[in-house]
Formats: sequence, structure tokens, C-alpha cells
Amino acid sequence: MSNSRGEILVTGASSGLGEATALALADAGFTVYAGVRSADGAQRIARRSPAIRPLSLDVTSSESVAAACKEVRERTDGAGLHGVVNNAGICVSAPLECVPLDDLRAELEVNLIGAIAVTQAFLPLLRSQSAATPPGNPAGRIVNISSGIGRVAAPFLGPYAASQFAKEGVSDALRRELAPLSVSVSVVEPGAVMTPIWSKVAEAARHVLDAAPVEVANSYRARFEQFVALNEGRAKASRTRPEDIARAVGHAMTARRPRTRYRVGSDAWGAAVAARLLPDRVLDAVIQRQFAAVSARGDAAVRAVPSGRRQEETR
Repeated sequence: MSNSRGEILVTGASSGLGEATALALADAGFTVYAGVRSADGAQRIARRSPAIRPLSLDVTSSESVAAACKEVRERTDGAGLHGVVNNAGICVSAPLECVPLDDLRAELEVNLIGAIAVTQAFLPLLRSQSAATPPGNPAGRIVNISSGIGRVAAPFLGPYAASQFAKEGVSDALRRELAPLSVSVSVVEPGAVMTPIWSKVAEAARHVLDAAPVEVANSYRARFEQFVALNEGRAKASRTRPEDIARAVGHAMTARRPRTRYRVGSDAWGAAVAARLLPDRVLDAVIQRQFAAVSARGDAAVRAVPSGRRQEETR
């Protein structure tokens, strides 16, 4: 049995933004097909709500995407889907000079090509709802989760920025292609938010630096550590929560006229304004000052530590 408001697919729903979105949509009366990659993830998300249906889905596998689409088609008995939320994503962080090309390919495969693969597969199910849709409302809805990094590319997030800039462009093209078919396309651009994805970023990037030639790694290591401190500080200080992103997705899935973009968090708005108004050199200078401020705070903290302890902590 389905909830009365229809069915929605959410990819990458086992944790973080995807999990919060799946729960919010289930609470709003939708049946949610929660795309997960592991049996443990499926069991955990299924326990959160009776309206959530775990769905085995690896967006980088054409076989997995096809099987998931077939399963949803059978479960809905051909009634179609109300919406798709392309949330699955990873973040590769490291100096571009050091990033293994396989890691770059993986970033694009998950964040960009995976989103397109899911969209291609499920579009027929989104269009099939047109007969039951009130006049003036989209027959189906697509929400692509992007990032403020899709507006302003931060140092050491080049691969991630590449995927998100591309997702922004793909979303614009898709929106214009699907408008005559009564399928809406919205982009949600979160700013800094504390989710499990960021806890893995610094550790993975340090492995990349450790594997690089010493002279290359040493050229970047100090500034990368400043970046890690800046990133963690922003995420911890941010008032934006996964539930805020989930509310934006909910609006895109229920509004008569969904917005083309939802910017969530003051920093996401700031990135959009800066990208539009500031010359590149000015924006570069702003980012460099942020790094310098982090470095100054770190130096002050070291100077405040008694000399014996300082040596112990820097061994």
C-alpha cells in the first residue's frame, strides 16, 4: 500500500542528507523508495518509518539502476513516480596536482553520471503520472542535490566542484528539455552542514598527499591543513541542518510551481551572490584572506601552549 501523496525515489538515503530527506518525505505522506547500497543500510532506514521502502541501488552500476527501476515499476503497478531526488554523492578532496585520476573518475561517476543514469531510467515513470496530475502542476518532479561549491570552487575541492558545477549545468539543460513534458527540475544548493561525508574528506585527502612525491606534498600540506580547519570550523558553526535541506526538497516536491533553485544556508546564498557580483581576482583574494585568518588563529594557539606541551603535540 502507498501513502496517498505518491511515491518518491531518494538516492543515497542511508545517512546524512538522504536519510533526513527520506524521513521528511515519509512524514509528509509520501511512500519513499530509499536507495541504499548495503543490507545494513536497508535494515536501518526501514526501521525509521513504515512509509520507507529500502531499494538496493548503486548509481554507478547500469545493472543496479535497471533492476531498481524494474522493482519500482512493479511495486507501483505502473502508476508511476511522483518524484526523484538525486542525492547520492561522494567528496574527493585533495590538491588537483595529486588527485589520482581514478578518484576523479569516481567523483564524476557518482555525483554526475550516476544522477543522469537514474534520471534517464526513471523518467518514463515520472511522465506516466500526467493523467492524474491537477492542471498547472508538474506531472513529475526531479530534485538534484548540488552544493554551494557548485557556484564557487574552493581550493582542494576541485574534483567535487567539477561534479557540482556540471550538475548545475545539466540541471539547467534538463529543466528546459522537460518543461514541455510537465516534469519540473529543481536544484538544492546546501551550504556547510555537518554530515558523515565530511568526516571522511580530510582522512582520504591526507592519504592522497602521503602517496604523492614528498616535494609535491610539501608544497600543499600546510595550506591543506588550513583548509581542513576552515572546513571543519564552518561545518561545526553552521546553523544549517540536514532537516533544512529536507524541507527544501519537500517544497520542491509539493509546490504548484517549484523553484528552480533552493539555496539553503547563509553561506550558500553568499556563494551565489559572490559568484555573480565579484570579479574573479577579488573572490580569489577573499578566499586567501580566509586561509590567512585560519593560519593566524593556529599560530596564536601554538604560542599560547607552554613550550614543553607544544613539543609533545607536534611530534
